[in-house]
Amino acid sequence: MHTLYVSPLKALAVDIARNLDAPIAEMGLSVRVETRTGDTPSHKRTRQIARPPDILLTTPEQLALLIAHREAAELFADLSCVVLDELHALVTSKRGDLLSLALTRLHRLSPGLTAIGLSATVREPDELRRYLVPQRASPGPSTKGSTVAMAELVVVKGGAAPDLHMLDTGLTLPLAGHTAWQAMPAIYDLIGQHRTVLVFVNTRLQAEYTFQELWRINDANYSIALHHGSLDATQRRRVEAAMAAGRLRAIVCTATLDLGIDWGDVDLVVNIGAPKGASRIMQRIGRANHRMDEPSKAYLVPANRFEMLECQAALDAVEAAAQDTPDARLGAPDVLAQHVLGMACADAFDPVQLYEEIVSAAPYAGLSWEDFEAVVDYVATGGYALRAYERFAKILRGPDGLWRVRDARIAQQYRMNVGTIVESAKVKVRLARGVRGKPGAILPKGGRVLGEIEEDFADTLTPGDTFLFAGEVLRFEGLSEDEALATRAGPGTDPAIPSYAGAKFPLSTFLAARVRALIADPFEWDRLPKQVASYLLQQRSRSLLPGERDLLVETFPRAGRYYITAFPFEGRLAHQTLGMLLTRRLERARMRPLGFAANDYGIAIWLNRDVGERIGREPDFLETLFAEDMLGDDLEAWLDESAMMKRTFRQCAVIAGLIERRYPGQAKTGRQVTISTDLVYDVLRKHQPDHLLLKAARQDAATGLLDVKRLGMMLRRIQGRITHKALDRVSPLSVSVMLEIGRERVYGEGADEILAEAEAQLLEEALA
Repeated sequence: MHTLYVSPLKALAVDIARNLDAPIAEMGLSVRVETRTGDTPSHKRTRQIARPPDILLTTPEQLALLIAHREAAELFADLSCVVLDELHALVTSKRGDLLSLALTRLHRLSPGLTAIGLSATVREPDELRRYLVPQRASPGPSTKGSTVAMAELVVVKGGAAPDLHMLDTGLTLPLAGHTAWQAMPAIYDLIGQHRTVLVFVNTRLQAEYTFQELWRINDANYSIALHHGSLDATQRRRVEAAMAAGRLRAIVCTATLDLGIDWGDVDLVVNIGAPKGASRIMQRIGRANHRMDEPSKAYLVPANRFEMLECQAALDAVEAAAQDTPDARLGAPDVLAQHVLGMACADAFDPVQLYEEIVSAAPYAGLSWEDFEAVVDYVATGGYALRAYERFAKILRGPDGLWRVRDARIAQQYRMNVGTIVESAKVKVRLARGVRGKPGAILPKGGRVLGEIEEDFADTLTPGDTFLFAGEVLRFEGLSEDEALATRAGPGTDPAIPSYAGAKFPLSTFLAARVRALIADPFEWDRLPKQVASYLLQQRSRSLLPGERDLLVETFPRAGRYYITAFPFEGRLAHQTLGMLLTRRLERARMRPLGFAANDYGIAIWLNRDVGERIGREPDFLETLFAEDMLGDDLEAWLDESAMMKRTFRQCAVIAGLIERRYPGQAKTGRQVTISTDLVYDVLRKHQPDHLLLKAARQDAATGLLDVKRLGMMLRRIQGRITHKALDRVSPLSVSVMLEIGRERVYGEGADEILAEAEAQLLEEALA
């Protein structure tokens, strides 16, 4: 093997292979190019070990499997070059931690290796430069820091500026909702005016809805396809091949096609919903006219008035070529545990040598010898509290001091569970066939697999229910083993849409700051759509607008309850954590909070006591309520009770191999995984509160689900800058977050109609 190419997306690896095959064939070169992803058949993967291609295109998970193979040393001995594409998208997640550890192993197996990173959206190039090369450290367990090493930097300048606009439908947009159903006719017109259009949405749920809506008004019978990660691999490949051949007018897609796909016929990108980040929207824009000398053309399609603000902030960011990719992360201990087991599967390892190798990876450069020993001890015993159970002992130390995998079964379990993407348990959706002459009877096998839906959603279905999937309305017929059987539903049905975990992107810190700046500066409002400017004027006349670094807090009574709303503009995750902590504090203050709701822009809490009167009576009450110390004891106490911590621990336990989702010949259901991890979580909290995986779960919670770091930055920003406005009714600004209260799990126009009715009622109150 001469060159290894690693991509975050399977579709990108396949696309690069296709683009390499043509010139190789034209030049008659004896160069073999192959892909290796989760979709590659097992017999082909086995052959790739015995007869490796000259160029292999793969993903981080497959690379982890390759370096854990017994023949890894021979396989990579002649490797000259490794190319990491879309590097910025890899290094900010646990996949990046796993890849960094694989990269250090490649450097050891092939000392002359050249590592090349590619990215078009980089905020801090030096972080990626460190990632590519081994970080030099003094040898041995006494390592006290390291010398920073960096790869060379090549910057390609020039390129045409993007042609980017916000789509104006001429309609007044609501204050909430994410379907953008009003814009579907305009988007359809854009499809008719261009050769090939990529229609990006932020979630798989939105993708199904958008595809169905566009197909419903497809009077011209354009070839429109659907592409997202839950569809069957065969269907995704069919769509990609049709797109590459120029046979499609549009694809409705999610982040599965975000990065690097080079389809020259794509001349327009449409992004439905707010972009949530400047770098993300630049990536998506770049799919159109994917050439240096031609401007990429794109439209942003806001679904509500707040998204108009976000879209304007994104337009400004793109014009300034500003980037907001996240900071580099510290390597996760659960990923390191998985890697240690993988290295034992490859060959017996000396702990000192493996430690030196691991600290040469940038995310783990600061790892202490003691923390490394704790990880090895965890892989060997499961930790102090689980030491008595042999099933948690994955590696054994021999008389020669080397660690080895315990047996072949452990190695097989590792191979079946490798990776850091822990999705909800899925069941396959199979198109069932009816029995001729027997209405209602079906054959359980024989139909093609359409893709996968999440197990939790499948559990809610009863035979006869209809749901939208793979661009079709299906009728649920029942569960057979691990498959959901479905038939095509008749016309006129009202389908549900599968829910997916990991739904929405949070609003980036950078874009949030730009939105706050737009709201705070009336001189900027002329650049905003008139309906947004008039909305801000209504808010200013009836209450206040927050300054760029301030926090506006409003209190008002409504329908026999009292409300407090706040507008940090820090993203849904941070606001949900803030809501949980504020309700604890309000409970202690005997204000009897009843619940809270949050969106990307603000938070609303409703109570049985008049919180506005309390703030007026006690001037320090508000400052105390939002004091930074809520991230201390309050956070710890809430985490101890929170189901969210159990969910975070569950993910860490699966990654670290404590709980295997897949066994040879069988797979655990999501419910079985939940029961297993919850039992272990309770045991560890009681008997070993400093366990490696509890630490890993807290580290994840702080940076991921809870966004504690960002919440801490917000609390520091607003100290001494909190403005309270006591009102006798809801304000126009508060209407947006009030609409989040008690939202039904409905999607599509039905949900938007419910929201429109609630919005009309609230706005009538606010503007009275």
